[in-house]
Amino acid sequence: MDRVHEKNEEASHEASCSDCGLLNCYRQESRFPDFCPGEGVEDQVLEAITSSYCAEDEDSRAAKAAAEVEGLYYGKLTRVEEVLAFARRIGARKIGLATCVGLVDETRLFSKMLRQNGFEPYAVLCKIGSVDKTEIGIHEELKLRPESFEALCNPLLQAKMLNDWKSDLNVVIGLCVGHDALFCRHSEALVTTLIVKDRVLAHNPAAALYTSRSYYKRVMDKGRNL
Repeated sequence: MDRVHEKNEEASHEASCSDCGLLNCYRQESRFPDFCPGEGVEDQVLEAITSSYCAEDEDSRAAKAAAEVEGLYYGKLTRVEEVLAFARRIGARKIGLATCVGLVDETRLFSKMLRQNGFEPYAVLCKIGSVDKTEIGIHEELKLRPESFEALCNPLLQAKMLNDWKSDLNVVIGLCVGHDALFCRHSEALVTTLIVKDRVLAHNPAAALYTSRSYYKRVMDKGRNL
């Protein structure tokens, strides 16, 4: 019965791009599947969005800069170098760094690289403001070190400080899951990511996907409560 239930669940989910084995949208060398979300987009909607990339505005400049960096340097540059190349192409000079306190050494190195390349970096740590977690209703037992002062991560203040500084581009360096989302929501400048935090996998979260059938098989356990 469990297998039948599992098959019924799989059959009832709404198909999306992750279910596609054709990937015809990339080079149009095959065909589109019947459920293709892109094929369901109305012509006028697609035309309006496509035309927005042709406008002389920030979205257009960012899209064209990203495509140029991809076309010129795909598989040739590191992520650090790609950020520099992208920032230069959108005319960014003031680079805001929204960083985890645990990656401050990496932030110092990246700041030095930015200065060496003619940019002006400004870093704001996640613990800025130094507000204890209990002040927003976090229980002591949920601290890493209960019964001691432990500052909450403050992505809203990070975003405000970089907004006030009027950064041209903000770079996330290891913010926690969720805190990074809040920072991106409240940042006025465009945001890109340099490092995604994953303490277990040396900041390489894709490793859990690559090993999901072996070492990290637990990530495939159905109904696992986290």
